[in-house]
Amino acid sequence: MSVIIPRRKFIRSVAIAGGSLVILPQLNGSTAIFNAPADDYFLNEFGIDETLCRKLLSRALSRGGDFADLYFEHTVSNFIGLEDGKVNRLYGDITLGVGIRTVKGEQVGYGFTQELTEESMMSVAGTAASLCDVSATAITEKFNRPALSNYYPVDPDLIEIPAKSKLPVVQLINERCFALSPLVVKVNAGFLQGVKRIMIVTSDGVIAEDTQPSGYIYASVVAEKDGKRETAGWNMGGKRDLSFYTNEVVEKVASTAVNNAVKLFDAKQPPAGEIPVVLGPGITGILLHEAIGHGMEADFNRKKISTYSTMLNKKVAEPFVTIIDDATNPNLSGSINVDDEGIPGKKTILVEKGILKGYLHDRISANHFGVEPTGNGRRQSFEHYPVPRMRNTYMLGGEATPEDVIKAAGNGIYVEDVSNGQVKIGEGDFAFYVSQGCMIENGKLTAPIKDINIMGNGPKMLSNIVMAANDLEMYQGGGGMCGKSGQGVRVSFGLPTCLVKSMTVGGTQQKGGAS
Repeated sequence: MSVIIPRRKFIRSVAIAGGSLVILPQLNGSTAIFNAPADDYFLNEFGIDETLCRKLLSRALSRGGDFADLYFEHTVSNFIGLEDGKVNRLYGDITLGVGIRTVKGEQVGYGFTQELTEESMMSVAGTAASLCDVSATAITEKFNRPALSNYYPVDPDLIEIPAKSKLPVVQLINERCFALSPLVVKVNAGFLQGVKRIMIVTSDGVIAEDTQPSGYIYASVVAEKDGKRETAGWNMGGKRDLSFYTNEVVEKVASTAVNNAVKLFDAKQPPAGEIPVVLGPGITGILLHEAIGHGMEADFNRKKISTYSTMLNKKVAEPFVTIIDDATNPNLSGSINVDDEGIPGKKTILVEKGILKGYLHDRISANHFGVEPTGNGRRQSFEHYPVPRMRNTYMLGGEATPEDVIKAAGNGIYVEDVSNGQVKIGEGDFAFYVSQGCMIENGKLTAPIKDINIMGNGPKMLSNIVMAANDLEMYQGGGGMCGKSGQGVRVSFGLPTCLVKSMTVGGTQQKGGAS
């Protein structure tokens, strides 16, 4: 019989061995935990073998069902934060458990447990099986491991980053922010990092394992001038190891946060109304993600919620517009070698030359539409079952220069960064607060702007993109979390400079809404 370590016993033994996950001086971690090869990690560390997996899947399908899967997870994460040069926050977290799913048609039976004992897991499998009440469904006779690419190659010795290595980085962020401007009166800096180990085992014969690093550094600054205060921040990260967080990256984070705060002292409100809007490259791709991308997730279309549910193979944008959701961008937050249903990461074209070509599928929606899964079945943790989610969503660049796009706008606004968005998935209506931007006057960038919202409709905005530059940029932050169905997963996005011929711009005392 396999030897299984209960979660509480495992966590206690780790703490006794080093306390490395929760106490600052000891936050070095157990490198043995995450330096094992990707394959057989759960076998070597927790005794999860194929015999046990077969028993669990058989139990999950003991009362019928089309399909069942197991999702094992072990995540270790830790955070250190500074406020004005002093450590004011420090924590570590361990997540360990398994989620077991039974699928019948479009219905899901699901259960999870933090105890990796055979007794507990068999009980959870029985809970998942209770979805059905017919004769048992047989599982595959043989398990196979799909060939996976590695879209976040990192040094195994640098994946789990100890606090003693984080501390100099956040101290340097703090020092640089204060040094960059005498107007800076307050600085918060932080370094979040985690490593997730997963194993997916399916009743149709897939075993897939992956090691997923994640993390980011950030700076949040408050600047004061003539009795007025302005705030801004920035972060950088992704699926990376310690070697990414160089002095150059620290300087980028600090200088962007400080410059963004200081220039707001000269900002003004633009005229309200329907005006041309130029979306700058990179982070404004969050508009593409929120206002358009969610509408292309297949569950919303399977349920006829999305505007795009009747638009397959129809024109939704101008011919120069191609939109992609991609798992294969190196080291970005939304990149995945394998999704949470055991489907290898891949690139999915949503809109090609203005025509809607497809949706983002998990196994359930793919079966509904009679297509192959796209590798978009994602979940927050073992406590949640997967649903279609974006990864890295972006629009390809056009042929114009950024200067051409700005000139073509005439008089309008240039959006550099947005936050606090509110979106209605079905209708596609949205509102976002513009946290950074400029006026466009006579085809040129002029004064910075603040305290405005941009509002519109996602499908209409997509059809109103009339020009795109050749400067596609992917957001390099590590803090991007997408919320859906009560779950959060890490994503990224990108956009070239593009001109939306008309959007509603309004001054407001309120900053958008809840994203």
